[in-house]
Amino acid sequence: MPGPGPHMMYALGSSIGLMSTSNGRFSPHHSLVYSINAFFGPDLGSFSEWFTSTIGFAHSFGSALADVIHDPFFYILILGLPLSFLYSWLSRVFVHRGSLDSISGVPLTRRQCLLENGHSSMYTWILSTGWWENRTPVNPDAVVVVGFLCTFLIGGFIYINSIEAFEFEVH
Repeated sequence: MPGPGPHMMYALGSSIGLMSTSNGRFSPHHSLVYSINAFFGPDLGSFSEWFTSTIGFAHSFGSALADVIHDPFFYILILGLPLSFLYSWLSRVFVHRGSLDSISGVPLTRRQCLLENGHSSMYTWILSTGWWENRTPVNPDAVVVVGFLCTFLIGGFIYINSIEAFEFEVH
């Protein structure tokens, strides 16, 4: 299973295609939620296990958290609901500040964010797939580099889809 970087890039790429083909029904707000959720998603469990095993502290907690996050029911409770509130709030902030383009001018609702956040049959299937028994072979430098690159990728997406960038092109 690829790490969070490729998940986010695939989600961002496919969501840009959906934005183009949906005539604005799939907005940059949807794309942002979809991509960030792909970054956090079930890989957050494997990241917590890797992180606690790397620092040598609370490894049993990290392993237990990974198992709980990979459960479709607990994923919705632990990450789905809190992230839906966060995504809805961020969407509202982006619309009110004019930071991210929205065809309708309306932010995403909590319900929309929850439905995009692990509450589908496909996501349930992804959450229930495999796990490994040994420590995850991940280089800490790679984690920093991927995190840095993903941050710039999302920042670039927000800049490209910002209202100011759109107004700059029109004039």
